[in-house]
Amino acid sequence: MAVLVNFKICDNAKECGGVAVCPTGALSFDEEKGTIVIDNDKCISCGKCERECPIGAISVAKNSSEYDKIKKEIESDKRTTKDLFVDRYGATPLSKFFMIESQQLKDKIEHNGIVMIECYNDDSIQCLLKSIPIKELSQDLPKDTLFYKLEVDEELIEQYKLNNFPSLLIFKDGKLCGKIEGYYSEDDKEILFEKINDLLNK
Repeated sequence: MAVLVNFKICDNAKECGGVAVCPTGALSFDEEKGTIVIDNDKCISCGKCERECPIGAISVAKNSSEYDKIKKEIESDKRTTKDLFVDRYGATPLSKFFMIESQQLKDKIEHNGIVMIECYNDDSIQCLLKSIPIKELSQDLPKDTLFYKLEVDEELIEQYKLNNFPSLLIFKDGKLCGKIEGYYSEDDKEILFEKINDLLNK
């Protein structure tokens, strides 16, 4: 009957898996408005979008009473987009503060201390809510630890032999300690933290 999206916890990204699997176009991304749009006249209540959403932001109601119940739950949800929209590892870059261009890389990694560079491409972007906030990556590291996001190009891929994205390059006092390839969600963050520490202490 109808699909509902809890935009309080949805990152509203064009890479939305729910949009990708919708067979009728009931869920789509409006490039001009920059938002996910819903056309419930097209919804067949198949539930594919609901199953695809990793954080439960999409719900499918099969009748009007279920629709009203879900709508009330969304309205009473105390979470806000302010909690969601912080820069995260593997997710869409939000702030220019963390962004660098490839020609800036050499200067950034010459810092005396720890520098982490997240190398990403469009295909590696993941859902904000299931991704690890950047501030958590360095919470147990020295306060002068720096973090940047860098969209990869062929030269960077070749230079650092990158295969999977995002890739995290870790430098200490200007020297490469190593790299960690692939996405790590909130559920995997302890694994990622351990790998970072292992590289810094080897």
